[in-house]
Amino acid sequence: MAYQSPRVLIIPGLHDSGPAHWQTWLQGQYRDARRVTQRDPSRPELERWAERIQRTLEVAGDGGEWLAVAHSFGCLALARHLADRPGSPIREALFVAPAEPDKFGIAEALPHQRLPRRSRLIASSTDPWMSAASAARWAHRWGASYSNLGNVGHINAEAGFGPFPLAKSWVEAARARAAAEARPRHAEFSEWGFAT
Repeated sequence: MAYQSPRVLIIPGLHDSGPAHWQTWLQGQYRDARRVTQRDPSRPELERWAERIQRTLEVAGDGGEWLAVAHSFGCLALARHLADRPGSPIREALFVAPAEPDKFGIAEALPHQRLPRRSRLIASSTDPWMSAASAARWAHRWGASYSNLGNVGHINAEAGFGPFPLAKSWVEAARARAAAEARPRHAEFSEWGFAT
């Protein structure tokens, strides 16, 4: 079976990500990308949002792997999905500017241990939705690598993030890791030809 590169799964936050948002830009970079669309993106319901991720994967599924790119409340839903479904086809996760769980009273409903997938969390020192210290704590709990971009707000369209090359670089690096792992490490001994 031919190798298939992991596809991109976009997981927006509250009120979805509009046309000027970097998630919409990123989705446009990959023709086979999919977006998780909540029935009511203005109502932050962790269980329902996590279930919607699973439903989107099932509908779009072809047995391949996915790279999940989440923003704000979508990060919390993704963390819950990964904790609830260790067999998820999501290969790697990118959490960008997570929302503070305490704002929604759901901190205890989130995983407090390392997630079963490689992940990276990108935060800001001036995000009104989560302090840098809290972002660093959640990254540590989830076993995610952590980056703080400094004074860049909530890393959304309002903060000036239309194109977000860092997110695309992450996708490309994750795809390269997947391709490298898919290649055989070395030929089997029986495949070697010996001149006599």
